[in-house]
Amino acid sequence: MKGIRAALIDIDGVLTVSWKALPGAVRAMEQLRAAGLSVTLVTNNTSRTRAVIASRLAGLGFPVGAEDVLTAPAATAAYLRERFPGARCLLLNSGDVRDDLPGVTLVDEGDADVVVLGGAGAEFGYEALNRVFRQLQGGARLVSMHRNLYWRTEAGLDLDTGAFLEGLEKAARTEAEVTGKPAPAFFASALAHLGVDASEALMVGDDIESDVLAAQRSGITGVLVRTGKYLPETHRAASGTPDHVLDSFADLPALLTPGGGATPRH
Repeated sequence: MKGIRAALIDIDGVLTVSWKALPGAVRAMEQLRAAGLSVTLVTNNTSRTRAVIASRLAGLGFPVGAEDVLTAPAATAAYLRERFPGARCLLLNSGDVRDDLPGVTLVDEGDADVVVLGGAGAEFGYEALNRVFRQLQGGARLVSMHRNLYWRTEAGLDLDTGAFLEGLEKAARTEAEVTGKPAPAFFASALAHLGVDASEALMVGDDIESDVLAAQRSGITGVLVRTGKYLPETHRAASGTPDHVLDSFADLPALLTPGGGATPRH
């Protein structure tokens, strides 16, 4: 594939499932590195910091460091510092990502100026969601790191934040400001980090809407993989058509070599 200098790569469902490397993924990443391709891992994972994610991946054999990871929490911190400087923020999230939220004032009690939703988990119980609802009723703004409906684990698909976010938006008659994928600003940050134009990058993901089509709307070449949360029915019902479809991330090096092929646009 001519003109591609960099790859934006999702993690969950593309490189790993439940933090186990998918077949051929490590070798494919090594091949991309050997070919001189710049790589940034772009993830809506909200349960671990950039450093922890990089460490886990390196332990599986992936040639990556913390500087190669862009997370939704890191993007959210930048957004909050710019849009709501000094705001009192109530965070509802599964996992501790405070190290990726520098300069953000997090509160556990009292009224909040901004409610920030991360990834869903056991913490998203009735009491916590009702507290969020009441803060929104009181005028707090709603910021969500993503609006994914579900994600893939070893046990199958698990509900994610989007399943709760839509209910909160309707109940509180508000609309969330989304900072992770599929927000255009998230992709713009990744491109700036890589130092390339959109036309020189591709995005590899298992979520056709938030990963692939969102990237294509930003001018990035989209590559959908049939792993992770991929479902044929979701693919057929999608709002657009991926530029390329691969069985897995392991097939990406072949796509990028002269004459390399993939299943295009269906």
